[in-house]
Amino acid sequence: MMISSCALIAATSLMAKAMGPLGSQALGFEGSPLHPLQVSAGRFCFAFLALVIVTAVLRPRFHGIQWRLHSARSLFGWGGVSCMFAAAAHMKLADAMAISFLSPLFTMMLAIPFLGEKVGPWRWVAAAIALGGALLIVRPGTEAFQIVALIALAAAILMGAEAILIKRLTSAEPPLQILVVNNGIGALISLAGVAFVWSAPTGAQWSVLVMIGLTMVVAQAFFLQAMRRAEASFVIPFYYATLIFASFYDFVVFGDLPTAISATGAALIVGGALLLVWREHRARQRAARQPASG
Repeated sequence: MMISSCALIAATSLMAKAMGPLGSQALGFEGSPLHPLQVSAGRFCFAFLALVIVTAVLRPRFHGIQWRLHSARSLFGWGGVSCMFAAAAHMKLADAMAISFLSPLFTMMLAIPFLGEKVGPWRWVAAAIALGGALLIVRPGTEAFQIVALIALAAAILMGAEAILIKRLTSAEPPLQILVVNNGIGALISLAGVAFVWSAPTGAQWSVLVMIGLTMVVAQAFFLQAMRRAEASFVIPFYYATLIFASFYDFVVFGDLPTAISATGAALIVGGALLLVWREHRARQRAARQPASG
């Protein structure tokens, strides 16, 4: 299920790229390219509509909704998704996805002041490796530097902050409740933002916007099921298969291949993130043994 989730997540970014100026021109879409905020609005609104239907069928009981946490989480999530879609629309999809994989490292850094977590030397080594990979992709100070890469970096920071709030919410509320409330608030935020950049989509563009929303809901459902059936330390490494799917989609649809430098940078980012996952798994194992030995 995690592999399916990865394939669908990469597909949403591919569809977002298709709505942008480069994608629309390459695929011959009629009408003007859509602003990333408009694509983000489609993602949240149609995802929320799908979840409303699911809720009407299942009729779960929602209780104990932490509105402040949900609102903050939705704001960070909307910002991260919008930045990710903007980056995907203007640069190679694999590069944008690779930079976004820095989000677990920003989560680690933010967990120090906000969750009171202690970060050991191995985690800082993992962060340094991944940040080095990001610098290879971004290449500041060279002709290869793209300002849009900073938007992908902003997406990683925002998604890292969102993950901090997700950690707090998942310990207190059921998954479906979190999804419905998050996407509902996200839809309201995205509609407020899109009011300033709205342009009438064509029929084909409406279809893609619907597909982005529905695809993301299914991807989230697969992700939650994978997390429920196996330990996070086993599931999370498979998330980085998203980069493989992104590279494959980019090549098949747009003929883009990552450069050797970008591929090396992506490998360092994934390697650093996997080192972080491994160290967290080891830490949990040690913590589980301590009560038994005492």
